[in-house]
Amino acid sequence: MALTNSQYDAIMHEYEERRSLHRQELEERLQSVYENVPGYKELEDRTATASVEFGKRLLRGEVLPKEDLAKELAQIAAQKQMLLVQAGYSRDFLDMGYTCPDCKDTGYIGNEKCHCFKQKIVDTLYNKSNLRTLTRQNNFRIMSRDYYKGDDLSRFNGAVKAAEDFINNFDSDYQNLFIYGTVGTGKSFLSICIADELLKKGHSVIYFSSTGLFELLGEVTFNRESRQDFQNVFGELLECELLIIDDMGTEMVNNFVLSKLFSLLNERDLRKKSTVITTNFALDQLQNTYSDRIFSRVTGNYKLLKISGPDIRRLKKLAKKESEDLK
Repeated sequence: MALTNSQYDAIMHEYEERRSLHRQELEERLQSVYENVPGYKELEDRTATASVEFGKRLLRGEVLPKEDLAKELAQIAAQKQMLLVQAGYSRDFLDMGYTCPDCKDTGYIGNEKCHCFKQKIVDTLYNKSNLRTLTRQNNFRIMSRDYYKGDDLSRFNGAVKAAEDFINNFDSDYQNLFIYGTVGTGKSFLSICIADELLKKGHSVIYFSSTGLFELLGEVTFNRESRQDFQNVFGELLECELLIIDDMGTEMVNNFVLSKLFSLLNERDLRKKSTVITTNFALDQLQNTYSDRIFSRVTGNYKLLKISGPDIRRLKKLAKKESEDLK
């Protein structure tokens, strides 16, 4: 499921708009400096004049060391920097801003796609996962512990701490998380919080409900014309830096699902690509529903996080209904 030409062009157009916006912002900052820092514009003009004059002298046949020009330009730059700071501006006030400093909003680092471009491909191809919307509604900034008490609170705090460690050590420590527990206790919420933080750090994340994941794999597997699509989809599922499979156990479990799930988990483990799985199943249900080799992969290669407590979604619905009834 590679990008179409129009999808690629749309992404590149977005990068072009980013660069244009940042150039406009820089121009506005530069104009502010011209108006508020006496002498800065003259030094800016001297920079251009010095380079032009040096070129003319070379054309007239003079033998001039290039270091002379570099030294003069460095002196002018230092004077400009001093004027900026004396006027109360920061040293980097006139540096070009970038949404992605790594690729400078080009989408590429050398000939390789930047991590931000790869995530845009993910967002474009898998927009049905709605991850960007989900992270606005599920993130650590709005997390509440008010619904948990006693052992439930201890388990939740432990799961949050493990999630934070997972995020902080993501670049250096290969880990997988298996978050399980009863319905509505915050498992999906926590997995999307993790996605939100890693997306902000520039990592590629694919999120799917278990049902949606295997529906997609079924579509591209059993369509005779989609052989290349399957290879592309499965390749992206294997290569993304984090794969989140939410609500495992809600899909219809059959030989196809068992085969593809094992291949996915096993191959991602071999490639040291992290995976987060959430499920309402207890561990004994997991073993009874899936094959022993899937169960052993999970229990052997994943950090197991149990979350317990009341059904928060149900409590919120009741609170909302009571609030509406009081109006």
